[in-house]
Amino acid sequence: MATKKIGDVILDVKNISLAFGGVKALSDISFNVREHEVRAIIGPNGAGKSSMLNCINGVYTPQHGSISFKGQTFSHMDSHQVATMGIARTFQNLALFKGMSVIDNIMSGRNLRIKSNILMQALRIGPAEREEVRHREFVEHIIDFLEIQAYRKTPVGQLPYGLQKRVDLGRALAMEPQVLLLDEPMAGMNLEEKQDMCRFVLDINDEYGTTIVLIEHDMGVVMDISDRVVVLDYGKKIGDGSPDDVRN
Repeated sequence: MATKKIGDVILDVKNISLAFGGVKALSDISFNVREHEVRAIIGPNGAGKSSMLNCINGVYTPQHGSISFKGQTFSHMDSHQVATMGIARTFQNLALFKGMSVIDNIMSGRNLRIKSNILMQALRIGPAEREEVRHREFVEHIIDFLEIQAYRKTPVGQLPYGLQKRVDLGRALAMEPQVLLLDEPMAGMNLEEKQDMCRFVLDINDEYGTTIVLIEHDMGVVMDISDRVVVLDYGKKIGDGSPDDVRN
């Protein structure tokens, strides 16, 4: 197997501190993410892992620190701007449209890329129709890639949990992100579902060239698929390095 080429720093988190009232969620956290790597964030419940992702994708505004993405530095990120710049996110608690089909859920991830206005889309006028065809082709590729062709027209709410997680991943991929933030993508899965999800994460990293930042509780998974691991505990960084370094 060829060794993958890890690039320069694409995401740089510097001295991030976040508090809610008197409760400190994050204290002076710094770490970076390199292009094309799988970067894991680990730690016990309440360590601040999801809060960290929420700072990166603009859900929370930290009181201190900055985040640089592709050389541009921000004191806080704005959710829409983050998505436009090329950072996508999956959530621990699925935020899918349960009554909509698999294909329509994944299509919703293309919204940022659709140029024609709502009226043109509704009337399916020339350019809008051609554009929709292109976007649907892109989404069909994702459906093939994630091996969910058999469920294309199925309402997402009728799918088992493991497949719903795959649809959530597909919707994030539809945004064509350069960095993909995965918040516990394997939580609640059985062994077979976890193995499938690991394979998809590695394939996304490899075939799409997407940089991945991953929160995961399963240490076996983290040690198997990560290039580097940052460890948080009670909102502080207590470790950072290769899986072997962190294990030791």
